Amino acid sequence: MKRGLVIAVGASLAFGTSGAFIKPLFEAGWSPAAAVAFRTLLAAIILTPFAVHSLRGQWSVLWRGRWRVLGMALVGVAGCQLVYFMAVARIPVGTAILVEYLAPVLLVLFAWATTRKVPKPVVLIGSIVAIAGLVLVIGPAAFASVDMLGVFFAFLAAIGAAGYYLIAARPSEGLPGVALAWSGLFVGSLVLFVLGGLRAVPFAMVFTDVPFVGSTAPWWVPLGIVALFGTAVGYAASIIATGLLGSRLMSFVALLEVVFATMFAWLILGESLTVPQLLGGALILAGIAFVHSERRTRVPIEPLETAIDAAEPVSSRP
Repeated sequence: MKRGLVIAVGASLAFGTSGAFIKPLFEAGWSPAAAVAFRTLLAAIILTPFAVHSLRGQWSVLWRGRWRVLGMALVGVAGCQLVYFMAVARIPVGTAILVEYLAPVLLVLFAWATTRKVPKPVVLIGSIVAIAGLVLVIGPAAFASVDMLGVFFAFLAAIGAAGYYLIAARPSEGLPGVALAWSGLFVGSLVLFVLGGLRAVPFAMVFTDVPFVGSTAPWWVPLGIVALFGTAVGYAASIIATGLLGSRLMSFVALLEVVFATMFAWLILGESLTVPQLLGGALILAGIAFVHSERRTRVPIEPLETAIDAAEPVSSRP
């Protein structure tokens, strides 16, 4: 459990680097779809030797896990990111992030609906506390002006994020987490390039120097940082952690990404942290602690205790 939490926090830290480092590309004229497509393709290339090593020549496991790979590519990589950026185009980034990170609550509600068992009070309390923390981190002022279509796209992103954690937590059937991340990123990037080629989404690239940490740098520097840390390391660590923790707990730990993203924005972009944001970070940690305590105290009597736990490998159960 502790190993899984450490990997999960590391994944959130890696994902948190994305916004601060990729923003210079947007300012230079890159479209979100193009940046995501190149980001995921470069990340897949980076993960190639690690994925090949993890497979140990057993390429047949990719075929056995083809539906999981396809789900990861379409839902977790291409679909979720695409609708999120469609939301960002219409509503403030803070509002979009807050709506997207309703994913943990959606997972709790999903388990409630499919098993018809009311979640334990500690889980409900953790959900409320964590979401309250997110509101403070993002800032209540973000909801001053809301475009409902943008909110709808953000809610689709939340569904996509919840689906990502469910897919990542499915039994591996011999497919290593690194190989799943690699194949999902590769297929997802191809999907985005095809959509861009068909002009289904705006697909603009500017191969020039971009603003970077108070100076300028070639376009590939921030893109490379995001591909390595915010994508390759982030996805691989997140999938591995989800297999160890289960989709529900991992989705709550992933809320730390918002805190880390705020920290990187402060360090790199000069965006200030406020006392409410620091308090919000503490509340997010408290919400994660509530959900974690429920996992530590429960005794799994039934093999399929909940729909969420049914997605966990048997080796990850307490």
